[in-house]
Amino acid sequence: MTKTNPYTLTFGKEPTQLIARVKYSHQIIESFVTEPSTQQVYMITGVRGSGKTVFMTETAHTLGAEKDWVVIELNPEKDLLTSLASKLSSENELARLFQDAEINLSFFGFGLEVKGVSPVTEIETAIEKMLKSLKRKGKRLLVCIDEVTNTSQMKAFAAAFQIFLRQDLPIYLLMTGLFENINALQNEKSLTFLYRAPKIHLGPLNIGTISEDYQAVLKLNEEEGLALAKLTKGYSFAFQVLGYFTWENPNDPQTSQRLARQYLDEYAYEKIWAELSRNDRKILYGMAKTKSGNIKEIRDLLEMSTNEFNPYRQRLIRRGIISGDERGYVRILLPFFDQYALANYDSI
Repeated sequence: MTKTNPYTLTFGKEPTQLIARVKYSHQIIESFVTEPSTQQVYMITGVRGSGKTVFMTETAHTLGAEKDWVVIELNPEKDLLTSLASKLSSENELARLFQDAEINLSFFGFGLEVKGVSPVTEIETAIEKMLKSLKRKGKRLLVCIDEVTNTSQMKAFAAAFQIFLRQDLPIYLLMTGLFENINALQNEKSLTFLYRAPKIHLGPLNIGTISEDYQAVLKLNEEEGLALAKLTKGYSFAFQVLGYFTWENPNDPQTSQRLARQYLDEYAYEKIWAELSRNDRKILYGMAKTKSGNIKEIRDLLEMSTNEFNPYRQRLIRRGIISGDERGYVRILLPFFDQYALANYDSI
């Protein structure tokens, strides 16, 4: 083993050890680079810790390595249109391109003044001119926005993006967000194109691939690697956390698993639990209590009718917290979360 722990405990940071989601990455890249592009926007959703940010970053790096692609990441808390124009004009090569195209951006306080040319005074028009300039040079722009919410800034940006699409401009968009935030944005009446845009839900990672990683990096045998991989349930953050503490405690699996569970509780599950409704929590408690996953047993324990139970079941599935793949059964997708539910559910 090397001295540096190859796993990370930091949310959103691209780790040394990464399980690539090849299928989804290939889907996005192929649809973006195809002539003409079959899609220009993807929304990436999943439960906290499912690897949304890392996946978006990895995909953006792949496209950014191509000579004709420009990648810009925007802060969703800021004025997105102004930030986009500012970042584009701060790139030296692009700044020269815009100056040659006689796009005067001096009104906004960024970009070089073009003598003899009136400054553009409307930010959407400025971006439109910049995109047309990129198109003439055969370049494409990928915009990445992490953890979007249904804010006025995001709605303004999405409305402008919709116009750029209608004008056949070379702008592409990757957004990540929790299901409820993505859903709220999609349901805006003025942003119907987002409702039709493809959504990639990041579910569990492949257990076999995790096992192979643990065997190679942690020097475990096949049985040990598979057992540790199964503990993660394919949850991306758990893959990193269990790997990290196993690396730090190579001869003490009880300690590594105890520390991993504590870390997951404090840095992921507390936030996930806080965002759930009382009935969401009630169903998770019932699932943890019965252990079987049998829906009828859970409903009987909780004294809930089918009509009461199903809406919350569906919501938990959409959020990526439980799976309902097997008819008549549900299962929790997050490792040790059943124990968290039992310890933290308050029936009062």
